[in-house]
Amino acid sequence: MLDFLRSEGVSPRIIKELEAFRTKFPAEGALRRRIPEPRYLYYGKDIWEEAATALLCGENLLLVGPKATGKNVLAENLAAVFARPSWDVSFYINTDAATLLGTDTFAEGAVSLRKGPIYRCAEEGGFGILDEINMAKNESLAVLHATLDFRRSIDMPGYDRITLHDATRFIATMNYGYAGTRELNEALASRFVVIDMPAISTEGLVKLLTREFPGLRPAYADQFAGLFQDIQRKCDGGELSTKPLDLRGLLAAVRLMRAGLEGNRALELGLVNKSFDSFERQLVTDVIRTRLPDEIRFEDVFA
Repeated sequence: MLDFLRSEGVSPRIIKELEAFRTKFPAEGALRRRIPEPRYLYYGKDIWEEAATALLCGENLLLVGPKATGKNVLAENLAAVFARPSWDVSFYINTDAATLLGTDTFAEGAVSLRKGPIYRCAEEGGFGILDEINMAKNESLAVLHATLDFRRSIDMPGYDRITLHDATRFIATMNYGYAGTRELNEALASRFVVIDMPAISTEGLVKLLTREFPGLRPAYADQFAGLFQDIQRKCDGGELSTKPLDLRGLLAAVRLMRAGLEGNRALELGLVNKSFDSFERQLVTDVIRTRLPDEIRFEDVFA
């Protein structure tokens, strides 16, 4: 991962600080299994420098942006580059203190604490990835206030108060556009530094496609990246909803092509059919037709 940061042009001083952090806080034993091994890499020098510097300074991160900006990819990449075990917390309307911190359980004839992911992060010096943090009720997130601010502690009723490990960090993601989201509590938001995630660039998308599909011909890598940018512009202009703007869908479509499915049928499954409005599906099909041929054969796309 550090070599990847060097290839992205990240400041050597920041990389040196990352190496010092990893030396100071080595993950040992069973915790090493929780260090992510990212399948996808985040491309973007400026965002990497901002995020890494914030975490090195002991801050917690809030990654804000619409879909397909790589929030979860960056969060996972950060845990990997810092070589820290990570715990993923998916928020939903019924998330409560017991879900986050832990709850009493009965084992071997005695009541004991079944530790939640926030407790484990605090104890083990992990990175807590708080996915779609604005999906949960604000009152349930209030239990995190002392954990995320200068106190850096968890006070469990009936149990000991624990102080967070020096390596513990929290990375939250949020998207205002999803159904069920709400405004984030100001008191909670103030405990993060916020990065407004930009849309993936054409250059970054080409790198992503080339890394994921080594046999992909450069001309088609450029065309698929351009297609995604065309859809992005249509969404920004209000001509399309964000449903067909699906990076996972594009990757899935290329994967289907590699498996032998005709290209336009693969794009229909990965992008076009993500919209359930027939008029919008036709618009997405038209965007594809303006950039790609009527038949996309395997031997044209892959070397």
